[in-house]
Amino acid sequence: MTESAGTGRDAEAVSRFVESFAAQLVEAGMARMPARVFAALLSSDEGSMTSAELGEQLRISPAAVSGAVRYLAQTHMVSREREPGSRRERYRVHGNQWYEALTNREAVIKRWEGALREGVTSLGAGTPAGRRMAETLAFFEFVEGEIAEMMERWRVHREKTFGPE
Repeated sequence: MTESAGTGRDAEAVSRFVESFAAQLVEAGMARMPARVFAALLSSDEGSMTSAELGEQLRISPAAVSGAVRYLAQTHMVSREREPGSRRERYRVHGNQWYEALTNREAVIKRWEGALREGVTSLGAGTPAGRRMAETLAFFEFVEGEIAEMMERWRVHREKTFGPE
């Protein structure tokens, strides 16, 4: 067993987990490098790492880390923080990253709804294509309502299970 510095963990087992979980994220549609970086951050006790730490753990270049972090920050799965008194940034994953990522999808769904409404108008609601657009719009409106209700139930459940943030 190769122990990670001061953690008492098996570094090889952690590495296997990171790669395995990343592979699951890739299978679900996430790009490979962001999936690996996200899994590494998620598995770190601090929930944060520098670019150099990520590069060393994952054996990837600074450019690969930068691209992955850019994607993860845009999707609200990680945040960037400055180390006090330093120019170095730390990348942090939060306990509520799934909530944040899903909640931020609402803005995307709203844009899709607007485009679909325009499509229904352009194509004509009585045409086969217009009907498909209207059904797709109804689906996204339904999903949006369900997500909002589910997220409220999650907030209550999370607080009950893990306490206030």
